[in-house]
Order: sequence, then C-alpha cells, then structure tokens
Amino acid sequence: MSSWNLKNISKDEVLRLQERFGLDAISASIFARRGITEGKDILFFMEDDLRFQQSPFSFADMEEAVDRINEAIEDKEKILIFGDKDVDGVTATTVLYDYLLSAGADVRYRLPQGNEAYGLSMEAVDDFAGESGTLIITVDCGISNVAEVSHAADLGIEVIVTDHHEPQEILPSPAIILDPKCTDQVHRSFFTGISGCAVAYKLVSALRFSQSPWYKQPVTLMDVTAEDGQLAVSCLRTRNLFPTSRILTETLDGTTGAGESQLPDFLTGQIIAVWDKEEATRLLRQSFFAGADFELTDIRSLISAIVPSFSALPLSRLKEMSKIAKYGDHPPTRIGSLYNIFVTYAQLDLQKKIPGLKEQEEKDMQLVALAAVADIMPLRNENRLFVRNALSSMNAGRIRAGLLEIMACQELLGKRVTSKDMGWSLTPCLNAPGRLGQGPLAAALFTETDVRERERIAEKIRDCNEQRKQLSQDAEGYTALAAKASVDKFRGKLCLVIDERVNKGITGSVAARIAERYDVPAMVVTFVEGIAVGSIRSARGVNVSDFLNQMDGLFISHGGHIGAGGFSFTRDRLAEFEKTVARLAEKLELGEAKADIYDIDANIPPNYLTPDLLKISDRMEPFGEENPPLLFQSKGVLVSKAVTMGRSERLHLKLELDCGAYKWPAILWGGGERLHRDFEPGDRLDLLYHVERNYFNGAETAQLMIVDMRKSN
Repeated sequence: MSSWNLKNISKDEVLRLQERFGLDAISASIFARRGITEGKDILFFMEDDLRFQQSPFSFADMEEAVDRINEAIEDKEKILIFGDKDVDGVTATTVLYDYLLSAGADVRYRLPQGNEAYGLSMEAVDDFAGESGTLIITVDCGISNVAEVSHAADLGIEVIVTDHHEPQEILPSPAIILDPKCTDQVHRSFFTGISGCAVAYKLVSALRFSQSPWYKQPVTLMDVTAEDGQLAVSCLRTRNLFPTSRILTETLDGTTGAGESQLPDFLTGQIIAVWDKEEATRLLRQSFFAGADFELTDIRSLISAIVPSFSALPLSRLKEMSKIAKYGDHPPTRIGSLYNIFVTYAQLDLQKKIPGLKEQEEKDMQLVALAAVADIMPLRNENRLFVRNALSSMNAGRIRAGLLEIMACQELLGKRVTSKDMGWSLTPCLNAPGRLGQGPLAAALFTETDVRERERIAEKIRDCNEQRKQLSQDAEGYTALAAKASVDKFRGKLCLVIDERVNKGITGSVAARIAERYDVPAMVVTFVEGIAVGSIRSARGVNVSDFLNQMDGLFISHGGHIGAGGFSFTRDRLAEFEKTVARLAEKLELGEAKADIYDIDANIPPNYLTPDLLKISDRMEPFGEENPPLLFQSKGVLVSKAVTMGRSERLHLKLELDCGAYKWPAILWGGGERLHRDFEPGDRLDLLYHVERNYFNGAETAQLMIVDMRKSN
C-alpha cells in the first residue's frame, strides 16, 4: 500500500515566508515543505526578469574567449563550430552560429553523423585544417578531447572549448575553456547545473556586451553620504558589470589623511561612477579628496536619458525599490542599489546600440530552454528564468523559426505550452535524428532561412521520431529477458545488457527504461563496425560519471553527467569490460530504493479546491528535474459521477467531483478497474492529484489528474 507523506512544518516559518516575500498561505507552505526557504532560492520562483541570470563574466576565461573570437571575425578567419547531435548540442550550435553569422564571421558548423562518435574528432580537425581554418569552438563537448585539441594546435588551429560535462583529470591544452564544472575557472558562487546551450548562450551574451563602451572597463562605483560631520564612503570595483572585489567602506572625518585610507589606492586607474556627481563632489571636498585628480561619472544623468522617471529619485528611494535586496540575506545597501542601477543602465544602453537585441535574445532563450529540459538540468536557479521566459514568448505567439515548424508537426500550436510539452513532445522529436545518425537535420531546421524547406525538414524529423519509437519498442522487447537476468546476476546492484541488435542511437533511452523499471543503474551496449558503443543511466543516487572514470583505461572515449553517460571501446576488450563492470558492481553503494511514497505539497479542503490553484501551480512552473509537479491532497471529496473510458484493455477512470462551488473533472489513467471495486458514485474519496489544464476543441478547462486515491473513512 502506498504511503502518503504530508510533512509537518512550522507555522512560524510559514508566516515568515508570507510576510517577507508576500506569499499566500498555500504557496508559503509549499516552499516550506520543499525546503525552499532562503531568499536567493525563492527569487527564482517569484521573479522572471532575466536581469537575475548569472553574468557570463563569471567565467575566468570569458574575456579571452571574446577577444579571440572578435579577432577572428575582424581578420576574416575561418571558424568551425563543433557540436553534438542531441538537442543540447544542436541548440548550442544554433545559438552560436546565428550570432557569428550575424556578426559577419566566416563560420560553418559540424555535428557527428552516421556512426561518428561523440566529441571533436581527429577527422574533423584534419578536414578543417585542409580548409585553412584557424579557430574551432566546441559546444556541448570538448572537455574530454585532450588528444584532438593537442592535434589541432600542432596544425596551427586554436580551440575554444565550451562544455558543461564533468572534466577529467587532464584538461584539453592549449585551449580557452568555458565549462562550469571546471570549478577553479568559474566564480565560486556560480550555479553550475546549466546546459551546454546555456554556456554557448553566455558566450554569445559576452560577445554582444563586447560592443558596449563598458566592455573591459574597470569601474568603481562609489557612494558618499554625510552624517554628524563624518563622511561614509562605500566603493565596489567592477569589470564587465561583474564585481571584482568586496565592498570597501570607510568613515572619514576632517582628521583623516590620505595615508590612513585604502581609498586612494582602491580608486587608482578606475572610472569612478556615482549616483549624483554634484553632491558627491561637494562632500568629497570636505576630506583629503579635495585636491585629488579624478573624474566622476554621473550614473543618474546616464540612466535618466533612457528612463526619465529615474531623474528625480534619490538613491535612498531606489534602494527601497530594489527587488534583489528583497531576496537578499542582508538589508539593502545604497552601494548595492547603485550597482544594480549601473547594470540596468548598461544593459538598456546596449539594447539601444544593437537593434533587435531583445528579439535575438528571445529566440536564443527558446533554444536554451529546450536544452535545459532535454538534458534534464535541475529546474532551479537561472534555469527557471530560461524556461519561464521561453514559455512566455512561445505562448505569446513569438516562436522562433524552426521551432514553429516542429511544434506544428507535434500539434502544439494554439495551446498553452508547458515544460511538460517540451520534455514529452518536442525534445524527443528533436533528438530523434541524432539517434538515427542524422544529427545535422535538427540543426538545419533551426538554421534554414526558407520556410518551405523548414517545413520539409520538420516532417523528416517527425518521421525519424516515429522510426525511433519503433526501434525503442522493439529493443525493449528483445532485451527484456537479458535485463532481468543481469539484475539478478549483479544481485540488484546493476544491469548490463549487451546486444548488437540495439541501434546505437537508442542505447540511452533503453538504458533509461531499464533503470526506471528495476531501480538500478543500467548499461546498454551495442556494436558498430568493431566498436562497442554504450550508454549508462543512473538510479538511486549513483554517480555514473565517477563509475565510468574508474574504467578510463578501457575506453576509446567516455563522458557525461552525474546521471547519464556514454562510452566506447574496441570489441576485442569486451571480456575485459564485462569483468571490470562485475568487479566495480560489487563495490557499488546504492541509495534507498524507490517506494510508493508520495510527498504532498499541501492539503486542500474540498471547499477550497478552486481554479485559483492553477495560479499557484503556474508560478511553480516549470516542473522537471528537482522541481516535480505540485502534489495536492484533499480528503472527503464527493464523487458525483464516475465512468470508465478508453478502448484498450487498460481502461481509464473519469470522475466528476463535487467541491461545493466547483465541480471538478478528474482523470485517473489506468484506474478503470477501481470503479465498483473500490468505490461507487456518491462515495467520498481522499485524493492525491495534480492540477492541470485540459485542451479540447480549442477550449481550455481545469482538471485534476489523480495520482492515488482511497475511500474516505
């Protein structure tokens, strides 16, 4: 019997969340039960502004990458983007290719196709050298291509690696590397759980910012206030809008000398920006700064030219308006507000400088969102901003070319698209060509300029998806017995299936199904021209990247994430591989097994079960990895009608629930046999359910999707 778990939470904690963040009681209780109680985390649920995304200059080598690419564009060098054939790789390739093409670069892209392996290949390097190419930029790959990068350098080709996979012990060299998993090369506060496309997008964002007059400019923001005859001076150094030092605060009076202060050295060689130049100059003349030779930049006059309403506001008032401060761990500060205003000004100024910038970023964001969902990135932090903004523009009808055509094929136009639609309909379809050795097909869909050709490509991708579904169904059938036997052989710790009938493009999806069914890490291996090609999927908390690393000497190549990976080795090492897997499986430590335990987000009395729950659910969207759909509980709900539906052997259950003011339609998939067995119309039920929208004949209605139910006591 399943277990329903409604976690006890502190009323004081719920009240604190309500008061501090302006939440309703249900939302506050949901956050409390999910352990989302800090402002820095709640921010990404309550705010949608892309202003809150992480700075691309959090990467230590970002400036170097931008300068090298700009140099290549200016000198008309040949640039190759080398990506991957899955959704993350295709979208990353498209985002970077679109930008470089618009910037006038001599650029082309290449993805693995046919039986080509994942990652930058020697053949690709040699082919590009034959074209007199000088710069390769990898996207969603490259961090494990040590030999290939070294070979490129021998041929006079420089490489920029943009990736998000776990690095191995030895990094590619010589190369400029942008990978959030290389933690010593990214700011310590950086959220590392982003896709390869998001890394490419950050590179493009930095390239766009390089057109700003503030690019590479060291700017010190300074705030000066006077009280009781003393001056309080706060300073923050920035470069490319990114803070490069902690805030320096000093109190000065008439006796303070320059030799007693850190400020003169702190300000040397910097552009000094203040909110009110006239007032700041007057106050500074009261201290040892009176004769100093520096020029102040007036931020208020700059931003007022773009946003006139700012001109009359003092910095103290802007501090109170700060959204970032609302979610901070400390009270808002004037210097913090000045920094936020400076960033806002620079971004608005860049939008004026680059016509259509917002539209370009909106198109990019739709691809970044697809990648986040397809690569099962945690839907926390800035990933939420990416997906929410993408869904907002898509549902407003502003759908980028390529995506529009594939949505039409999947019959998603005209309805409200969610992250579930992305994960269940769009990304599997877009992944299909790559799985069948036609990786460039999806990239062509997004880069093709002719609408009729895009429609033709979208139809071909749909056909690939149907073929992929059939291949997966067939493979699951003929590997079923081997999978069960393997789980028994490894005593419930691992599953290894080796079958050359499995198409190499679907080893990952078959492994995922096995891992889900048996709740153990699963490996599926097939063969292509004497090479064993395999995928591994995690279960019960096993880090499959670490698992593969223990077999490093066996592989031609391998890589991946904590939860999923790929590998290849020569066929003559199969016995050695099986023996090594068996040895490592003995030492595997698995987390707790899955159980039918339902963690409930909130209890809703039937009289409070209204369509307003959709608003709460909408705010918690997007749902996915590390943010499952909201699960509500209601007890004693009256069943006014109940019928079965469906033509297959497995009938579904359709209910009408009487909740007082509202009559709710509800569905329990596969639950048809429970009618007349567990309950009758007129009974009262305790329910676990999600609140969703149903679309039929162009009409939208709210409905409950029942997860579990019991007859009320």
